[in-house]
Amino acid sequence: MKYPPYQQGTVEVTHGHTLNYELYGNPTGIPVVFLHGGPGGGFDDKDKRFFDPKIWNVLLFDQRGAGKSTPFCEVTYNDTGKLVDDINALTEKFGFKEFVLFGGSWGSTLSLVYAMTHPARVMGMVLRGIYLNTPAEQEYIYTNARYFQPHVWERFMSHVPKKLWGNVNDVIKYYHSKIFSQDKKVSEKHCYEWSLYELSLLFLRPNIPKLEKMLETDPVANSLSKIEAHYFVNDCFLTKDFMKINIEKIQHIPTYIVHGSYDLVCPPSSAYWLHEHMHKSTLKMVHAGHASSDLAITKALLKGLGEMERLIK
Repeated sequence: MKYPPYQQGTVEVTHGHTLNYELYGNPTGIPVVFLHGGPGGGFDDKDKRFFDPKIWNVLLFDQRGAGKSTPFCEVTYNDTGKLVDDINALTEKFGFKEFVLFGGSWGSTLSLVYAMTHPARVMGMVLRGIYLNTPAEQEYIYTNARYFQPHVWERFMSHVPKKLWGNVNDVIKYYHSKIFSQDKKVSEKHCYEWSLYELSLLFLRPNIPKLEKMLETDPVANSLSKIEAHYFVNDCFLTKDFMKINIEKIQHIPTYIVHGSYDLVCPPSSAYWLHEHMHKSTLKMVHAGHASSDLAITKALLKGLGEMERLIK
């Protein structure tokens, strides 16, 4: 099924970056901003499937360096603060004075950061696969697969010197150094392995041969690995305990939280923490992994958007 936009194009932002965007649904509907994951993942036509085109006015865009935004894979002047500025630039351009934020994984992180810095502009949030940028979550991503998908973890770690295995930060820094190597073959190899590892953890039953084949031709292997590694070695460009310190600023915002009980990318405990600290939140834990394409997560997100519509009206 295709979801044609009613408007699409590019917008020049700061420092030589140009963002690809689409507007979908009802131009006079409830404004909602879709924030994709990664960072570096980009949005896809199928991301529009969550939104009733009669109700929602949806803004989707590829964040800096991702998808069809240019320059592709660029990490210079690419940080969380710049992404927040970009949301402002786009929403102001299209007349979104107040809006709902819809984001999953890194998109949930960016949604929370935006809401914490501009709470007056956010009517509500529908979030999936919560990531709060804590050391414990970094540890979770790069160690839990050792127990649940050991073949995936062993392949990822086989490219790292064993003396570094005991420290997650050292593993990330090592991959970062190789991903940004001047040797093209070294860079491509480590970009591929970084992306394959993460994509293999998205699903309860990953089809690894299918993922391998997809990554051989899909440029997302480069954007996801380069931009994500860039953000991770820089603590996502957030100060220590940013979420904990700023949570009070958004406790009044209606928030619908969806998380898979068997998520191997973002720990379910992050969703529980957020729910406990948000006064107007609903938490739906479902039998699923991390991917938004999982039927249980898709159904919960659709329900969450329905609940959000009723709250706003």
